[in-house]
Amino acid sequence: MTRPTLRVAMLGCGNVGSDVARILLRDGEELEQRIGARLELAGVAVRRLDRARNVDLDPSLVTTDAHALVTRDDIDIVVEVIGGIEPARGLILAALEAGKSVVTANKALLAEDGAVLSEAAEKAGRDLYFEAAVAGAIPIVRPLRDSLAGDHVRRVLGIVNGTTNYILDAMTTTGAGFSEALETAQELGYAEADPTADVEGFDAASKAAILASLAFHTRVTGANVYREGISEVSSADIRSASEMGCVVKLLAICERIDTPSGPAVSARVHPAMIPDSHPLASVHQAFNAVFVESDAAGELMFYGPGAGGPPTASAVMGDLMSVARHRLQGVRGPAESTHAQAEVLDIGRARTRYHIAIDVDDKPGVLATVAQAFSEHGVSIRTVRQEGRGDDAQLVVVTHEADDAALSATVRGLHDLAMVRDISSVMRVEGAVRSE
Repeated sequence: MTRPTLRVAMLGCGNVGSDVARILLRDGEELEQRIGARLELAGVAVRRLDRARNVDLDPSLVTTDAHALVTRDDIDIVVEVIGGIEPARGLILAALEAGKSVVTANKALLAEDGAVLSEAAEKAGRDLYFEAAVAGAIPIVRPLRDSLAGDHVRRVLGIVNGTTNYILDAMTTTGAGFSEALETAQELGYAEADPTADVEGFDAASKAAILASLAFHTRVTGANVYREGISEVSSADIRSASEMGCVVKLLAICERIDTPSGPAVSARVHPAMIPDSHPLASVHQAFNAVFVESDAAGELMFYGPGAGGPPTASAVMGDLMSVARHRLQGVRGPAESTHAQAEVLDIGRARTRYHIAIDVDDKPGVLATVAQAFSEHGVSIRTVRQEGRGDDAQLVVVTHEADDAALSATVRGLHDLAMVRDISSVMRVEGAVRSE
């Protein structure tokens, strides 16, 4: 029996693109058996023709004219793995307008312009799939979009950046400082020469926007996500976390919050202390994990390699297989779901707890004055520990849950107290710690 052929165009041939091309060329016969159609790599668009690549391609397939490639009449599916906003955005829109289905791994573009891309896919009646945009090989987009479609997701808590997890894990397990751990990560290839996107939380914030949009059926952009990186995390923070039975992780936290005016959504990325009993605490090195809490399914955890050529290519290929089946059947997969249109809250209305290390004068009445500062802002103290240091002391305070705005106001008020010499650490705490 002669099977139909679906022709694939690929934008980009870096680490991920090379692995996708290799799979298509190497496993063509087996993929044909699985799909019921032959997948033919019909063209690869690159920036430079003379650049060495990690896959042996027929030179006739390689072009620098990406727009001409994605709009060719014989192309059925476009795979975008070049990253960034432009030219990726224009090329994806051109492909959809020309009737092509699209698979992309572009988290930054989806976080910034996902609504525009989804509307273009809807208008064209074509698929826009993006499993590889969040957490590499870990299947999390499809479970949120499909498997949990009949459930109510309450919270998504994730370690979605391998670079920062490697650094924080090294600081925890070896006692290294931030700079030393970052340098090691760069030597091992876990961190870029310019690590800003990772260590300052931009990468994780893009992924948080995608996760929140899927989980809560509400359009959330990268600009809606509160972001803090890990560059200010100190060895003292790591030690304090350990003393509380916690570890420090950079978390993407997406929540559905009930407000007087109805359900709302909060999305934030920041370092936080989590109990060492929490499943995410055991995620080491450059691995990723996403923890989902829902009404019916309960607690679910998705774990695995979150970056790198082969893992990301695996996710791209999974999407490519699904999109190919849809083309054969003349249907399209689930479209963007934004029916909830919930309000997206700013960080001030998120509910969390703080761990605060306060350097103070070591004299009577200091603790009472500090406690009063918390009380004035409606923040209740859960635990307090005092350590004497000659003429000064350090108070380590862990609060009960409160609005982030009230907690931030408390910290500002503490700075104004005459007996407070410095606030050496402020970090959010997620989950119940050992002392509780």
